[in-house]
Amino acid sequence: MLRTIKALIPGQATSDGAGVKLKRLIGTQSLPDLDPFLLLDEFSSDSPDDYLAGFPDHPHRGFETVTYMLNGRMRHRDNKGNEGLLQSGDVQWMTAGSGLIHSEMPEQEQGLMRGFQLWVNLPRAEKMKAPRYQDIASRHIPVVSDDAGNSIKVIAGRYGEATGPVDGVTLDPLYLDIELVPGGQLSIAVPSGHNALVNVFEGSVEIGEQGVTKGNMVVLKDGDQLSVSSAEGGRFLLIAGQPLREPVVRYGPFVMNTSEEIQQAMQDYQAGRF
Repeated sequence: MLRTIKALIPGQATSDGAGVKLKRLIGTQSLPDLDPFLLLDEFSSDSPDDYLAGFPDHPHRGFETVTYMLNGRMRHRDNKGNEGLLQSGDVQWMTAGSGLIHSEMPEQEQGLMRGFQLWVNLPRAEKMKAPRYQDIASRHIPVVSDDAGNSIKVIAGRYGEATGPVDGVTLDPLYLDIELVPGGQLSIAVPSGHNALVNVFEGSVEIGEQGVTKGNMVVLKDGDQLSVSSAEGGRFLLIAGQPLREPVVRYGPFVMNTSEEIQQAMQDYQAGRF
């Protein structure tokens, strides 16, 4: 069954961290979340004033953050001594689990800084698991190209015979970066029952009879196939995940199942137990 468009979500301009300018697609009044996804931000600017302040030390508990750098360099550090540098095309899938304090700071003073951050909820049984990092260099992420010149970068999940390098994630995620040439078209398998979205960040694409232009995201209806085309050429993220259908209580960087667990997270953070 083909997936069609359920809702069109325009990006909302905002800022986060120490003033980094963003476009928010999940986590707004029009789409507070899309189980299991809690937030999706796109950052894109060649003005250093928009990104240099970065994201200084801040805590997380109860979910995962996925950072995908398209252009630029971002330095990650946490309070346990872990450190890494994300460069153009790299991905970090970070499981905050029971809690950590980290910073994400630009490792450049000029030039284009562009990428995405996705927050993925953890099931109740995994919210207090030990933190874990998957820092994946671009060269380890498979890219599939067809005879027409369309390309599919497989970060998580599968496309054809290619499997993304992200592993050990309970919610069976699909995360693809897809670029269609002018006149290009693709049919992509999407697990039935997963909540799924398409976020267009270059050009435009058509899903069924409806066009989706740069800066817009669509939530897809259920199905097991997505048929997408592009008259002028376009690039988009296709992201899908198994819904948890569990209570969500969130307070800033803490996402748990009950108010009591949020209070405990705040106490643990203030007491230096992260």
